[in-house]
Amino acid sequence: LDVNVLGLMDMFLLQFTEEKLGQAEKTELDAHLENLLARADSTKNWTEKIFRQTEALLQPNPGARIEEFLFEKLDRKIPSRTTNGELLGQYMLEAANDFGPGTPYGSTLIKVGESQRRLGGAEREFMQATSISFLTPLRNFLEGDWRTISKERRVLQNRRLDLDACKARLKKAKAAEAKVACEGEAMPDFQETRPRNYVLSASASALWSEEVDKAEHELRVAQTEFDRQAEVTRLLLEGISSTHVHHLRCLHEFVEAQATYYAQCQQYMQDLQKQLGSANGEVFPNANAPPAPAGASPSAAATLPLTPAPGGASAGAMQADSLKIEEVQPPATGTRKAKVLYDYDAADTSELSLLADELITVYTVPGMDPDWLIGERGNQKGKVPVTYLELLS
Repeated sequence: LDVNVLGLMDMFLLQFTEEKLGQAEKTELDAHLENLLARADSTKNWTEKIFRQTEALLQPNPGARIEEFLFEKLDRKIPSRTTNGELLGQYMLEAANDFGPGTPYGSTLIKVGESQRRLGGAEREFMQATSISFLTPLRNFLEGDWRTISKERRVLQNRRLDLDACKARLKKAKAAEAKVACEGEAMPDFQETRPRNYVLSASASALWSEEVDKAEHELRVAQTEFDRQAEVTRLLLEGISSTHVHHLRCLHEFVEAQATYYAQCQQYMQDLQKQLGSANGEVFPNANAPPAPAGASPSAAATLPLTPAPGGASAGAMQADSLKIEEVQPPATGTRKAKVLYDYDAADTSELSLLADELITVYTVPGMDPDWLIGERGNQKGKVPVTYLELLS
């Protein structure tokens, strides 16, 4: 049996080598089966990439991913791991206890820490839901269906090599039979005795004829086995369409889990904002100040005020109704030149629109919000935000 197996392997290797060298014919698969094979390969490759990247999305730490992989291979339960949000929340709560829960900083740390823990919990739920509804089906395909398909494809490849080897053997046997027949026809016909080489030629012809019959039988068997294996492989490959439908449902579940997760995060942060905004009648610093434009320097952001006006409205907003810009006069001293850093569109008639890189004259008036200055450009005058300016003198 071992000798037969080695002989079969040698035959496959010889046929495969000759095909690569262009010295042997190769049985081509039908176009439909070739298309199914290409589609299956594409499905496997993209599923693998999506699976790996989803793992990286859920667990950015490669070391943690390797640890989870090893636990899975060892068929052991993966240990529960604290999320970064939960860990941050824990640190904030511990710091609040150290600084004093009754202090403004400590009480705020408690509120933010609890929110961070809720965010971490939402992240954990999202990771678990995605792992069950999305990652597991992808993994089952790669480790289950795809392995079965790959195994049957290898069998089909062996059947094809066997078939082509049988075709080559039959072709050689027929060529040898024809050659012996031609040599026999050329021999003289003596009545008294037949020459020795004539007898050998007749014997060789019979042997080659038997070899041809044997090769034809082996070819028919190989063709039957090849056709049967091609049908099995085709049925498996056509199941890829069902795999796509199943993965489509899993993709919808992944999107739903992600949408739920982000909605929870938004709700938790809105609740936190309300808690911090209502604490002692305070609101977030600079809640009504103009937003710093993209690219603004940290130093510009640092100029924003930390103390809002009473009732949640900024002093600039209050002065929008009371301050008459056209009546404001520049002080005798204290005017400065300023370079505009970013374009700014005036929100109302009390403000002055700005263009990046232009130079304007600015000054302040008593009682004015420190976030704003009065800007002048020729005959135009209006309030301008400090964060959009670079004071030159």
